[in-house]
Amino acid sequence: MSKFLVIIITGLMFFNSKAQEKAVISVEDMNKKLTDTSFIILDVRTPQELEGSLGKIDGVINIPLQQLEGRLHQLQPYKDKEIAVICRSGNRSQTATEILRKNGFIARNVKGGMIEYRRKIQ
Repeated sequence: MSKFLVIIITGLMFFNSKAQEKAVISVEDMNKKLTDTSFIILDVRTPQELEGSLGKIDGVINIPLQQLEGRLHQLQPYKDKEIAVICRSGNRSQTATEILRKNGFIARNVKGGMIEYRRKIQ
């Protein structure tokens, strides 16, 4: 019986890690999709951060993480699109990605956030 439980737990951990891998996108892959009409970027930083030194990516939708759950209805038109979620470093966008996925959205966290985007893309 205990071997069976170990196998079940190991399998669940494997599938969970695979699901998490799919929930991440690199800045390079995101950048390649910028002109794809089935792809949008959600920036979960504050409006003040968008004006800061890291700037913003043209055409992003900005909904700060603190407001995301109350504003999910604004993202309904994009429910069938892939949403790349970005913040400063990837922490807030990870939380936002989890919220979106739990609500049926196709969301992927941008690994490294705007810091990585500026370092590698611009």
